[in-house]
Amino acid sequence: MEITYKSAGVDVSKIKQSQVAIGKLISSTHGLSKIVKIAQGAGHYAGIVKIPGGNLLATHTDGVGTKVMIANMMKKYDTVGIDCVAMNVNDIICVGATPISFVDYIAANKNDEKIFKKIVGGLVNGSKKAGVPIVGGETAIMPDLITGKGFGFDLVGMVVGILSKKQMVLGNSIKSGDVIIGAKSTGLHSNGYSLARKVLLSKYSIKEKIKGMGVLGNVLLSPTEIYVKPVLEILDKCKINGLAHITGGGFTKLLRLKKTGFNLDSMPTPPSIFELIQECGVKTDEMYKTYNMGIGFCVVAPKDQVTQIKSIFRKYKIQSQEIGNIINKKGVFINSKRIA
Repeated sequence: MEITYKSAGVDVSKIKQSQVAIGKLISSTHGLSKIVKIAQGAGHYAGIVKIPGGNLLATHTDGVGTKVMIANMMKKYDTVGIDCVAMNVNDIICVGATPISFVDYIAANKNDEKIFKKIVGGLVNGSKKAGVPIVGGETAIMPDLITGKGFGFDLVGMVVGILSKKQMVLGNSIKSGDVIIGAKSTGLHSNGYSLARKVLLSKYSIKEKIKGMGVLGNVLLSPTEIYVKPVLEILDKCKINGLAHITGGGFTKLLRLKKTGFNLDSMPTPPSIFELIQECGVKTDEMYKTYNMGIGFCVVAPKDQVTQIKSIFRKYKIQSQEIGNIINKKGVFINSKRIA
């Protein structure tokens, strides 16, 4: 049987159907407030409302997913908080918003102060890197819901951002000939772990040392890169037509910006962890539809902006490169092969 994200229990197409159904339901609430007006509803990287005074407020929520299971297996809890912050702030900047506050939600099956402090320590470290304050949160102890003998938990966050109408970037301005600049990832980030666990842990133990990589569990726990500071500077100094955080769904996420053609013909060689997953039987197309493959964030801009964009990423010690361009043929293409 072909090994896919679907066979690992995550059917992305079915999830999208559910999201559409949910979106229709929540859209019925959009006219309820007399104070704010909806500027952008569900379906992009953040919801946006127009607030009194003319500014826009963006909100987004996301979690760490089953990466928390790797943290439990390794008894290492000090980095998943970074992931939680990253998954939220990296998304909200994709609409041009500056993150201004963050709250977290920890659900666990038991109270363990030492573990909670490690998790929150990661949240603090992530917030410092993103430059966003944590203003509150919730810790829920639910032993009947989160079962198991050992410690079990889930970790979710929500971020608020502010922007002006002039700063809003939704992808509408993307046009043929624009260049796609990719910023390097630090590994899997926080997506595709159901598939990764299924294929890798059927062949390797979580604490096994992999040649050229180190202990597998530590590689899988590499914290998600936080792109906030360079991207905000890029937005301030360059002309940008689209921004994409490459998470669940891999490079199919680009179509969220605009239903146009994304031609990715200069992708880097994937880091070793992706090659290891692929060696376990996951096909190339599925890899690019599930993982970031070494590129965690994409900037779509006119050709004359590329040099400055790459320079700003370099200033923040993040490698970047041109990975493709916008074409008229609709879809996402990896080395001329359509994946979406």
